[in-house]
Amino acid sequence: MGPSVCASEVLYEKGDDMRMGFTLVELLVVIAIIGLLVAILLPAVQAAREAARRAQCANHIKQITLGMHEYHDTVGAFPFGFSTLEQSWHAMLLPYVEQEALYKTLIFQETGPGNWDSGSANTRACQTVIPVFRCPSLPIPTHVDHDIPQRVPSSYNGIASSQATSDDLSSIPQGYPRVALEQIDLDGMLFGNSSIRFAEVVDGTSHTLLVGEMHTDPDFKKDGQSMDYWHIGLPHTGNWVPGGTGGTEYSEAIASTYPPINGWKDSELPGVVMELSCGSYHPGGAMFGFVDGSVRFIQETIDISVYRALGSRNGQESITGF
Repeated sequence: MGPSVCASEVLYEKGDDMRMGFTLVELLVVIAIIGLLVAILLPAVQAAREAARRAQCANHIKQITLGMHEYHDTVGAFPFGFSTLEQSWHAMLLPYVEQEALYKTLIFQETGPGNWDSGSANTRACQTVIPVFRCPSLPIPTHVDHDIPQRVPSSYNGIASSQATSDDLSSIPQGYPRVALEQIDLDGMLFGNSSIRFAEVVDGTSHTLLVGEMHTDPDFKKDGQSMDYWHIGLPHTGNWVPGGTGGTEYSEAIASTYPPINGWKDSELPGVVMELSCGSYHPGGAMFGFVDGSVRFIQETIDISVYRALGSRNGQESITGF
């Protein structure tokens, strides 16, 4: 006959086993604490990722401005914003951003295999992803069927003017300055057949914008105008001649500082004005490259007169508070 065990000892041992588990209330408290920690840490992680993307975006613009400088050193002027052969400044910059092999495939003629949407080498160039022309925060696909099959969106436009309010003189809304991107001799750095030299930047290279970031979204439309921006080829600009009014959609590669930064947020802006505005997917503003090669993030709350002054190379405006 084995040793006897008293009832109190059995109850004590069972009590110890029961105290080893969690009650429902304790489990809910633990889950709540974990959820709170996730809620606190997730925004910090997202902010860190956005900071990294913004830094990479700034690096892209820095490479573009340095490429522009090298182009100027080689050619004697900055590249045009667009030309009569339907190519944008992105095409001319390719050899200076480590894309010389792609540049050599381009066909510089208006007809036949030189068409940008004919399935030629020019089409393939427009379908080529070039990381330096794309902001890492851009959330849209790398390829979009838009005029050219599987076309690659761009994040950066050249600054053409401080006063332009539409692609075309014929579509400028009433009450807005009568300046359009189709015109020549604009007051910015990159426009139709432009060849601006450092010596012509009388406002100072550190106070004049060269390129700006865009809030690219081909699906976002206002008054029939898309916020679509592309690199290398611009089929809609066909038939443009200096001083003429043929072609359209120059805003696919060049921009104006007349509308405010992130103008897509302003529902009162006409679509033709809105699509000319710089912007970004970074909170609160956009990245810009200056003629001196510097890169700065400009807040969307910047005084509009100061912002417009930065868009001109020869306005001789007094810029303060920047």
